[in-house]
Amino acid sequence: MTAFPFKIVGFDLDGTLLDTQGDLGAAMNHALALVGRPPVSASAVRGLVGGGARRMLERGLDLTGDPLPDAQVSELHGELIAFYRENIAVHSRLFPGAEAMLDGLAAQDVRIAVVTNKLESLAVRLLNELALSPRFYTILGGDTLGRGRAKPARDLLDEMIARADVTGRAAFVGDSTFDTRAAQAAGLPCVAVSFGFNDLPPNELGASAVIDHFDELIPVLRGL
Repeated sequence: MTAFPFKIVGFDLDGTLLDTQGDLGAAMNHALALVGRPPVSASAVRGLVGGGARRMLERGLDLTGDPLPDAQVSELHGELIAFYRENIAVHSRLFPGAEAMLDGLAAQDVRIAVVTNKLESLAVRLLNELALSPRFYTILGGDTLGRGRAKPARDLLDEMIARADVTGRAAFVGDSTFDTRAAQAAGLPCVAVSFGFNDLPPNELGASAVIDHFDELIPVLRGL
């Protein structure tokens, strides 16, 4: 068998590696309740995730009533983060097939990273809670490099490659246009997962390929 074509594979977190809908929804509904807003349904939460917790909250507020002043949104964002930090892994789990897929990549000596727009401290906490952190050589969050450098900017993917300390091709796996646009800007192929928190129909995300289950990822990467 020919050598695996990628030395580095990065993954988005929410909606890509992990189904975090339940815990994110609980945190958002906690924040909404503080200002007397009705809860958002579990099915609606899927369409609100992407771009970080504040954007999710802003979308939830738009869905449930009139806009709030920025200062109040900032205060609610703090409440959401505090609640989420303490309840971060109640319902969150790997998507089906992800564990075997990660084992398969490791067996190919692939360096595996997480690159998310979630705050780095929250990403690390979540992966620690699920005993997944040792699988990744680096965990990069939306605040790792500072303001304005989260996806869809390419900066986090450039940092992912720099931290890998290996020579070879890199690819990225995500579920949204934040991921595909960042990968395009960085010149990387991107595989989209159809089961994530897609902000467009999967085939319209601009990915190099789309998969419906993690069993498909390694064969698809071999073909890119």
